[in-house]
Amino acid sequence: MNAKIDYDILQYASEHDGFTQRELADTLGCALGSVNQGLRRLWEQELLHKDGRLTEQAKELLAGHSVKRAVILAAGSGMRMLPINREQSKGMLQVRGETLVERLIRQLHEADIHEIYVIVGFMKEQYEYLIDKYQVELLVNREYEGKNNLHSLVKAAGHLQETYIVPCDIWCETNPFHKSELYSWYLVQTERTTRSDVTLNRKGELVRVDVASEGNRMVGIAYLNREDGAETAEILQSMAKDPKYDNCFWEESLYKKNKMRILGRVDYRKSIYEINTYEQLRQLDSNSIHLESDVIRLIADTFGVKTEEVSEITVLKTGMTNRSFLFTSKGKKYIMRIPGEGTDQMVNRKQEYQVYQAIRDAHICDDICYINPENGYKITEFLEHARTCDSENPDEVAACMRVLREFHEKKLRVDHSFDLFEQLLFYESLWEGEPSVYRDYEETKANVMSLKAYIDSQKKEYCLTHIDANPDNFLISEQGIRLIDWEYAGMQDPHVDIAMFAIYSLYDREWVEKLIDLYFPEGCSLSVRKKIYCYMAVGGLLWSNWCEYKRRLGIEFGEYSLRQYRYAKEYYRIFRELENEGGGKDA
Repeated sequence: MNAKIDYDILQYASEHDGFTQRELADTLGCALGSVNQGLRRLWEQELLHKDGRLTEQAKELLAGHSVKRAVILAAGSGMRMLPINREQSKGMLQVRGETLVERLIRQLHEADIHEIYVIVGFMKEQYEYLIDKYQVELLVNREYEGKNNLHSLVKAAGHLQETYIVPCDIWCETNPFHKSELYSWYLVQTERTTRSDVTLNRKGELVRVDVASEGNRMVGIAYLNREDGAETAEILQSMAKDPKYDNCFWEESLYKKNKMRILGRVDYRKSIYEINTYEQLRQLDSNSIHLESDVIRLIADTFGVKTEEVSEITVLKTGMTNRSFLFTSKGKKYIMRIPGEGTDQMVNRKQEYQVYQAIRDAHICDDICYINPENGYKITEFLEHARTCDSENPDEVAACMRVLREFHEKKLRVDHSFDLFEQLLFYESLWEGEPSVYRDYEETKANVMSLKAYIDSQKKEYCLTHIDANPDNFLISEQGIRLIDWEYAGMQDPHVDIAMFAIYSLYDREWVEKLIDLYFPEGCSLSVRKKIYCYMAVGGLLWSNWCEYKRRLGIEFGEYSLRQYRYAKEYYRIFRELENEGGGKDA
């Protein structure tokens, strides 16, 4: 027996007392002729009686291919579930009165599978009770925030033979699990989507598709037999050691060239639902207790609508400080900002509120519909067809520098300042006595702190300064350029904004000089240029310390954090070299 359809018919027959060929064709998603041929082969091999009952030989075959265990992936933070995921891990969402993970465990038990591993990370404590209630074993992935689920599954590398692999964010109307599996497979649906990179061919194989094409929707459930499980475990362990796979899904381990090593299986009944967003949960269970979100109620109250009229909720790319999502109310689009982890330690929301009052009539920021000075919740109008500044496009950078300088020249004022050195030390204090991850931190810190003398000696005219004036905060549209995200803004030397734009853009020295010249088309004195270098060094260490604090919360920023530390060292050195060469005088 070697035809995939023969295996599927045999498995179906093991779980049903009688069936018709039409029923088989509909369930297995194949032609009646293919079913008829498969039945004939099974009869000839004496694996199936003519009335659809299994022979003893077939029962022995299935018994030799029993499923031993399951691994449930539940470590991710599920940012696409905003605004829900602030309180709940996805696996703990209730759909029709039952949590997703408990429903999966119950369905596995119905298939006589009791050895179950749940890989946890985000809000891992919510899963602890499962140990006593269902005798599952929890495996903890501490890297869930900075790496994708390939690094979750590697935690279960020793348990992947004869194993189901199951994502926690699915709801299965009918039980997809079986006591026996005769081959390894990965489950997809017939629906096509650009979010999938595989398509099912006529041979039942899953083949990569072109980036611009649509593939079959990937359900995420898979089964690995003894051989494929062992091979996958070995591949996963190798991939986990290579940083280039940090953001990869575990499915990457299944590919050999452009094709999966295992066959595809199709959920033809469309009985499995993915719950990745608030909207998907609402569509599946409009009465779910998790739809009762304080954020959604706030939006509804702000616009005077019912909660169900807050629609088209789409999570935006996660920012470095906040979580945001797009929604529609009364036919218009808005963005809701929710402060991220640890933000309450780093941003004074009352001061931010004061800043927005100061710039309200300056026509420079996004249009605010709601802002709460206590918790930082903010609703703004969505700017259609807007894009962020391309930091490598000289024309766009020049336009942003003109807008920035025009803002500085308004000389707006607020009652608070942003002290670079004070904030640098404050972010360090949030480490609570733990040493820096950088071995030469104390030396670097001493060098940076020594720059204060030069900065203090320079002529400065304080005004409201953005502080976080990086290219991602400049929105370019047909309406002009808007500068958004004023969380760190305060009274400061406006030239700090030039330095911050440079270090966030990860500019090299040539681009730094070009940036300064774009801000100062009339020319920039050497003393001011050196002051900006000092700000780059101080800003580099400041944001490096900020990244170290976030790292302790489980949030990694990759190259950005490393480069900020480099700016602290390199621009201290550049400044000192210029001082030694020219004695600090303008050319």
